[in-house]
Amino acid sequence: MWHRVAPPPHRQRALAAVAQRSDLESIVESDDRKLSRISVPELERRWKLVRDYMRARGIDCLIAQNAKDFTGGYVRWFTDIPAGYPRTVVFHAQELMSVVEHGPEGKHREVRAEDRDHPGVGEIFTSASVPSVEMTQCRDGDIVADILKRRNYRMVAFLGRGSIPHGFIATIENAFRKQGKLLDETEFIDSVKAVKSVEEIELIKKTALMQDAVFERLLSQIKPGIRDSDVTAIAQYEGQLLGSEQGIFLGASAEIGKPTSFAQRCFQGRTFRKNDYFPLLIENNGVGGYYCELARTIVLGKASQELKEATEAMKEAQALTVKKLKPGASCSELFLAHNDFMASKNLPAETRLYAHAQGYDLVERPLIRSDESMLLEKGMNMAVHPGYSSKSLFSVICDNYLIEDDGPSGCLHKTPSRIFELN
Repeated sequence: MWHRVAPPPHRQRALAAVAQRSDLESIVESDDRKLSRISVPELERRWKLVRDYMRARGIDCLIAQNAKDFTGGYVRWFTDIPAGYPRTVVFHAQELMSVVEHGPEGKHREVRAEDRDHPGVGEIFTSASVPSVEMTQCRDGDIVADILKRRNYRMVAFLGRGSIPHGFIATIENAFRKQGKLLDETEFIDSVKAVKSVEEIELIKKTALMQDAVFERLLSQIKPGIRDSDVTAIAQYEGQLLGSEQGIFLGASAEIGKPTSFAQRCFQGRTFRKNDYFPLLIENNGVGGYYCELARTIVLGKASQELKEATEAMKEAQALTVKKLKPGASCSELFLAHNDFMASKNLPAETRLYAHAQGYDLVERPLIRSDESMLLEKGMNMAVHPGYSSKSLFSVICDNYLIEDDGPSGCLHKTPSRIFELN
């Protein structure tokens, strides 16, 4: 006689995630290879906005290239496909996009209008360029230069020029110098990409809820003897069960009374023991590729009074900035106010970045920093993560807020803002 055997715990969690997933991601057909899709009307909104601007400025095309998943927002914003290997988008003012991506050398195909995996794209070139191999760095640039030459373009603009590999930029510059003028329109695209549509805002809210679910599931699986890298691996796994595609997970445990940091995975080899604490940052994207950030501190045992007071101070710092998230607010003034607060508590000044916008990029403009010229606007998704290190601890908290008509939304995360003490 056959007996039904219960699935193992990890499989049970996977099945539970499937049941919950419909609340967190767009529904697609069961045989669709894409995890989720941005609607064509949303993409068309972006394309029209940019093309209207280009025509008014006399710009023939924009050139964007990204080669990292969590800082690849330009390419995904235009095409709904993230970067991996270098992916280049030539966004034409008068026709469908041209795309250059990694693949067999010298291949080219025209994209049919009904190809729903490549909306708005007219042709795709493939190149066997490899970022780690210097001798291949001009190949993608040669393809783009030929695209510009065949169309006899006179006015072309880069996006994020300073972050694109030199070989790509130099190849296009050398080929196009006598043909026309090269501009940079990063500022314009950054400004429109930062303001989210209604559809984007709904997806951002789902990302925050997904991160809440990841954190809740993670807590039940942490126990003495688990390695730091196991903690972050579980977080990544649970997120991917809920529709996440990419992201990073930072943190490292330490004895209470000793410092730690948001360490990357190569420094997550320590074993998490009783009476240790673990500041954890979950920075993965959700449905459609939109990022949020959630940071909380986990303690195996009881938190020290010093750690509790540090957490309360960072909650107060976060609330101070959130209150000022209003349309028209100056990022540099918010930054100065934050450091005035830190000084009032005899805490170290922020010298890196404690708050910023998010979308397709884990970190996108505007930055709450002294060198940011962009003002805050309604529709921006802001991550606020004040923190500091001392000789005896590392304290941080992070949540996301939307900028609305008169100020900030409520916190997008529902995870309680506190230290989590586990027995």
